[in-house]
Amino acid sequence: MTARKILLGNEAIAVGLAESACTMATSYPGTPASEVLSTLVQLKKAENLQLHLEWSINEKVAFEVALANSFAGRRSVAIMKQVGLNVAADPLMSAAYTGVKGGFVLVVADDPGPHSSQTEQDSRFLAMMAKVPVLDPSSPAEARDMLPQAFSLSEQYEIPVMFRPTTRVCHARQDMELRPFPTGDPPPQFEKNPTRWAATPKFRLILHGQLNEKLSNISREPSLAPKFLNEIALATAEKPRICIVASGVVLAHAKEIMMDLGLWTKIPIYQVPMPYPLPRSFRDEILSQYDRILVLEETDPVIELQLQNREKVFGRITGTVPSAGELLPEAVEEIVRTFAHLPPAPRIEPPNFPGRRPTLCAGCPHRATFFAIKKAFPKGIYPGDIGCYTLGVNLGAVDTVLCMGASISQAAGFYHAYRTLPPEGAPAVCATIGDSTFFHAGIPALINAVVQGARFTLVILDNSTTAMTGHQPTPASGHTLDGTPVPQLSIPEIVKACGVRFVEVEDPYRLDALIDLLKKAGGYTRSEKGGVAVVVAKHPCLMDRAQSASRIRREVTVNEKCKGCGLCIKQFECPALVSQGEKEPIRIDSSLCSGCGVCVHVCPHGALTVVPKNE
Repeated sequence: MTARKILLGNEAIAVGLAESACTMATSYPGTPASEVLSTLVQLKKAENLQLHLEWSINEKVAFEVALANSFAGRRSVAIMKQVGLNVAADPLMSAAYTGVKGGFVLVVADDPGPHSSQTEQDSRFLAMMAKVPVLDPSSPAEARDMLPQAFSLSEQYEIPVMFRPTTRVCHARQDMELRPFPTGDPPPQFEKNPTRWAATPKFRLILHGQLNEKLSNISREPSLAPKFLNEIALATAEKPRICIVASGVVLAHAKEIMMDLGLWTKIPIYQVPMPYPLPRSFRDEILSQYDRILVLEETDPVIELQLQNREKVFGRITGTVPSAGELLPEAVEEIVRTFAHLPPAPRIEPPNFPGRRPTLCAGCPHRATFFAIKKAFPKGIYPGDIGCYTLGVNLGAVDTVLCMGASISQAAGFYHAYRTLPPEGAPAVCATIGDSTFFHAGIPALINAVVQGARFTLVILDNSTTAMTGHQPTPASGHTLDGTPVPQLSIPEIVKACGVRFVEVEDPYRLDALIDLLKKAGGYTRSEKGGVAVVVAKHPCLMDRAQSASRIRREVTVNEKCKGCGLCIKQFECPALVSQGEKEPIRIDSSLCSGCGVCVHVCPHGALTVVPKNE
């Protein structure tokens, strides 16, 4: 009997990469794509695969490292989420021109919704802009099976291929057959060709013409042409005048809904596995055969735009499909019902349960740092960054969040905006950034701030891991993703090398000491010879099991001084501090309390105390 297994979408993608004889996978962690590389790590160990795997310092570097492996004739993949593609956009545009040698696949996981991203951008538009083909799987199994096809396409036309699963493909589970992985490690062979790999503008124009020709040929690839899924819909006496065109996970929703509504036998539906480049023959065919065409796709109207007819084609541009947000099954059903002139579905309103806004974990060292920042700079401006510490916004200690590394650039911008005011009239600026994000995009911004004469306090929230995406190692960890020892980079030394003259480290659990240090840093920024001051707030993430072994736990109790003012809950927002009603003493939820003991310093009435160990 053939072995089978239920795989997560990202696991299925990893299996598809291994089955494609990929020899290098690089990535920067980001939901919904993070599990692809971690699964490859497990497969490499279990199957003794000859794979180079790395968590790169950012997506641009990941792209460039994997691309060089492709130039040497070996199959490569770079993996990221959609906002990470913005960071890698520069090499993507150029790589489309130079082309590749060994198959090169760019896995970009889009996040319609968005569930854990600052935008819900559609990466297919960047594929169009770069002029590279993009494949759009509708399920985990299809994602796995499409990957060998993506590598073959890349090698046949010597072009990067974008592979774009969305959140519901990455995080769905599906039963599938297990197959043996190919063995062997093809030797690298880089053939020098400066007119291609190092092309000057004169040759770039030639390469652009070659790229256009490749796209024209790819659009006619029969294996990636749009598929007609329900022949039975044409078996009726009267030929249908309407049809549906869909791609990605929305196709899966649409198929089920059409079967439930009895439309599977009445309305033709087409799957578009390669949304760009869309074959002209397909466009001409459906525009000539149907009077109305509904296009279902996430997130933006990529297919709809290529169909180029605003009279017959209905989708996001016409307002038939909402212009933003994830297309969940209930939304797709409503759209299909309206398109097919069926009555609306009866709606059952879900019960309205009171929600709870997301918050930092109990005992998170970042909470203490944010509390200290507010104490040290009570009327300050707080530029923030991307990571779990973005939740500092709920504590009133994050005023702006733009993109990776922007907290430092924006802190400099705020300083320059107020620099003509006298010091007593200008607000203090205190930016925060995580350790992994500092390595990703913070270093260039810090160098720029220093050489441009900016003055602000930067707090690097160093919990010695990439906490938000699953505790991937940072360059300061001293090891790679498989535990191999490597040089351990020092954040304070890097900060000094950026030209910063005030660099100090403090444990945020030492709350009073951290507040004093932040005030000292603020004073330095305003001193005659001051500049940027950097405080590294260093304490391990409590959720990282690799770092929690030596943690000291304290038991905190509530005494008679607590009158239920709620200050600790409002200002500190630790989930373990529970209100019992107005003017009633608070309660400590022992099931949530981490025993950090920081809340003792937060209560101005002394109502929280650490229980001595002998009690």
